[in-house]
Amino acid sequence: MGIFEERLEILTKQHKELIERKNEKVEGGNGIYHRYKYPVITGEHAPLFWKYDLNKDTNPFLLERIGVNAAFNAGAIELNGKYHLVVRVEGNDRKSFFAVAESDNGIDNFKFWDYPILLPDTDLEETNVYDMRLTKHEDGYIYGVFCSESKDPEAIAGDLSSAIAKAGIVRTKDLKTWERLPNLKTVSHQQRNVVLHPEFIDGKYAFYTRPQDGFIDTGSGGGVCFGVCDDITHAVIDKETVISPRQYHTITETKNGAGCVPIKTEKGWIHIAHGVRNTAAGLRYVVYVFATDLNDPSKLIASPNGFFIAPQGIERTGDVSNVVFTNGAIVKDNGDVYIYYASSDTRTHVATTTIDKLVDYTFSTPADPLRSVDCVKQRTELIRKNLELINKK
Repeated sequence: MGIFEERLEILTKQHKELIERKNEKVEGGNGIYHRYKYPVITGEHAPLFWKYDLNKDTNPFLLERIGVNAAFNAGAIELNGKYHLVVRVEGNDRKSFFAVAESDNGIDNFKFWDYPILLPDTDLEETNVYDMRLTKHEDGYIYGVFCSESKDPEAIAGDLSSAIAKAGIVRTKDLKTWERLPNLKTVSHQQRNVVLHPEFIDGKYAFYTRPQDGFIDTGSGGGVCFGVCDDITHAVIDKETVISPRQYHTITETKNGAGCVPIKTEKGWIHIAHGVRNTAAGLRYVVYVFATDLNDPSKLIASPNGFFIAPQGIERTGDVSNVVFTNGAIVKDNGDVYIYYASSDTRTHVATTTIDKLVDYTFSTPADPLRSVDCVKQRTELIRKNLELINKK
């Protein structure tokens, strides 16, 4: 057996073991959700034939030709009884693309489809695409809303990092054939983290947006916003209303953005979003929750204090450390909820909970009182009530 055959045997064995590895629920935790021992998708899950030329004549040493660096920030949807992730796959060249990974149970054995998604190439200025949210809309289509990035044409000479972020829109019915629609237009200079609401609002398509002045900095952007448009095939939003604001000295002080498609419950729409604050070690991304009114999704009705998911252990390390981010969740008919979140722009994890727990957490957890002295009063009141219960026993 030569070098080529030996390497192919080893690589095939390692990949098979990774794909078929059973995941394990981590017991304990906060009771709100369960984490799992292993990520559900990593760059190593990419098929070997994505990365290697498997022809011995042209690649006698079986060297990697087109590497995969990371697999993260996945949109999620249940289709034909299976769990599907539209994963942001990043090559070693820093370019991202979308690829579908499928699993029978949603917690392990995710396998990529043979080919990544080749989006219709309708914008010649577009350099990179990432972070697709998937919405099963009541109009019958599955919509994908993603970030479309291009170089800032107004950047000064020599500035190769300034960019423009827009909200790209595609639609499909099977995750295989995609129709590209014109990018969303708003009054804001740039848009990221845009999510399409799953139902019509007064006969209009509704979006959750995040207006920002620059590619990284939100500037005057006030937070997660709500806006509507008449025609999604030429989507134009004239007015954006802030529903989850950025606030000083909180998890959203630097920026925040919509994450998963909102989850409909009897008490309101539950949103699983992300918030960012600055630290001496750089930006820290966490996942948080808020709720809006069932009949008026522009109206905030609940905002539990603090973060919902924050990076732990290995989740803290990666290409962009100290980050968790979500843009995909699947809700089962039995009330189970699968939340797919990425850590440190490197890998994808799952956390599982239920609608009942999400509702309890969202509507029973107190809001952030915004000042240390009031936070202590809030905690002291909880302690007092608990000690009274303990002393009665």
